[in-house]
Amino acid sequence: MKLIRRMALLAAGVLMTGPSWAVEIIEWDRRPMPIPLPVGSERIVVLDRNVRVGLPSSIADPEILRVQSTGGVLYLLAHENFDTQRVQLQDVESGEILLVDLSAREGASDEDIRIVEAEEPAQSASAERHAASEDAQGTNQGRPLAPTPVALTRHAAQSLYAPMRAVENLPGVRRVPMRLPDSLPTLLPALPVEAKPLAAWMLDGYTVTAVRLTNQDPRSFELDPRYLQGELYSATFMHPSIGPRGSVEDTTTVFVVTQGGGLAESMLTPPEAAGHDEGDDA
Repeated sequence: MKLIRRMALLAAGVLMTGPSWAVEIIEWDRRPMPIPLPVGSERIVVLDRNVRVGLPSSIADPEILRVQSTGGVLYLLAHENFDTQRVQLQDVESGEILLVDLSAREGASDEDIRIVEAEEPAQSASAERHAASEDAQGTNQGRPLAPTPVALTRHAAQSLYAPMRAVENLPGVRRVPMRLPDSLPTLLPALPVEAKPLAAWMLDGYTVTAVRLTNQDPRSFELDPRYLQGELYSATFMHPSIGPRGSVEDTTTVFVVTQGGGLAESMLTPPEAAGHDEGDDA
């Protein structure tokens, strides 16, 4: 099978130009959110809302857990191991309660966490359409200095994993239907991962499709664009590796760029469910 033709984008080259993307995304869907903390290392949780933290008495001790909340960000530092404890986060403005299951253990990830509303991707799509419409009505800004595939990949990463106010303006970009099934087993057939398409954007004949990868194996793996199968222009992994199944590092995202069509047309083996607009809210 023919491997990816070009790898014009490297993860470091694309993502170094913006903020760090070493962040775990957790969707708040009214169910308690598990957050393991490493002992002796601070973990940052970004909520984009000011919250009051309600701790159970068993960990409401700065000698066990230090908690600081400012500007919509929590700074959590566990000084010793503790089992799962239910914690309430109350939005200062709306009064809404978010539930978090905190635990602390040696070796837990210290990767930053961003908590988003489950419906946020749809809101982002609406904002992107509005921005594209404004650009078409008379903006004088030119095309970005970065090559289109690089700028498009960066825009996709920001749209999914950054607050809306931090998404850079990219004139002419638009959200497009993916027309892909829920799972893409032929994208990375050599690795035991589940590949789920998330969203796609188009600019100047290029399309970038964000695909979430979840490891189904108890082993970890290095990620390499050469593992991808299809007539693809380039690809960028958010992380250089994927952790074992069940760990906090078992999920990452790959941004796949195609030219002259979307990912559905570029797969070597056309998905059986092609034509189904999974996640189409463009």
